[in-house]
Amino acid sequence: QVQLVESGGGLVQAGGSLRLSCAASGRAFSMYAMGWFRQAPGKEREFVAAVSWSGGSTVYTDFVKGRFTISRDNAKNTVYLQMNTLKPEDTAVYYCAAKITAFRMVVLTTIPDYDYWGQGTQVTVSS
Repeated sequence: QVQLVESGGGLVQAGGSLRLSCAASGRAFSMYAMGWFRQAPGKEREFVAAVSWSGGSTVYTDFVKGRFTISRDNAKNTVYLQMNTLKPEDTAVYYCAAKITAFRMVVLTTIPDYDYWGQGTQVTVSS
């Protein structure tokens, strides 16, 4: 069983930055493909960014490209989402997700791809 715990959310003004962390349990973290999703009030959960378990592949949705960076530290069983130049429309609950995979370069971008989810962390961007 994999447990994911997000942290780092909060209230920030537009243009500011936050760094989200997702700490994972389990001995095989280095084989987890990881992703970040978000869900705004009244909207469906949507993909934000993903990283392969090797860290060598990343992918972003268009609306965060150039502003957000996903990274991971396998020694700390943690994946990060650095969010810069935040906008009010980035306000949402952010979730991390994990999928154990044998493929070191695979990145996963849809909800059904993932097996494990965290409880989410609230990010609020004020205008």
